[in-house]
Amino acid sequence: MSVPESDFAPANPTDGRKLGEWKSCYTDPAARRAIRVEACYLGALFFAAPISIVVLWLDGPKHWLSVSDEKYQVLFRYGLAWATGTFGGTLFDIKWLYHSVAKQTWHLDRRLWRIFTPHLSGGLSCAVIALISSGLIRVFDKGAMDSPSLVFGVAFLVGYFSDNTIAKLAEVASTLFGPSRSSKESTDLEHR
Repeated sequence: MSVPESDFAPANPTDGRKLGEWKSCYTDPAARRAIRVEACYLGALFFAAPISIVVLWLDGPKHWLSVSDEKYQVLFRYGLAWATGTFGGTLFDIKWLYHSVAKQTWHLDRRLWRIFTPHLSGGLSCAVIALISSGLIRVFDKGAMDSPSLVFGVAFLVGYFSDNTIAKLAEVASTLFGPSRSSKESTDLEHR
């Protein structure tokens, strides 16, 4: 069975190249530099997010800020959610960076997406943990968010799948608050 050249690994681990073809297809020095800058940026986030998680877990900010145990639990929960969501978004972003470079679909116009995805993922994870903790979104019992492991797991999934999470939250918002004007206009156009 032949594998289409457009498939990503592992379906096509050759990336459409011939055996022994090892040189980069990106010959422009500006493109190569830009790819390296993005890789270094994501590499730094790849290490900074877990370090932040460990620092939070070891109560570092509690001692630095001299906060009570009660206040630190709140800081810990949302800080953990943010750092873990950022980590999940970073892993997703790294995956797409190396896929787009290998498949020769990397371009500068997606740079903002690649820069902001980890941070969007962190913020979104923090917000989802807050929504679950408040009881507004009933995925788990709101007391379940007292478990650091559960916060870590949910925040990682939200961060890694942030595009899907945003789409699902848009559905929830549409149900709660009604469709946005633009979605109503597109529905009206479909019925004409």
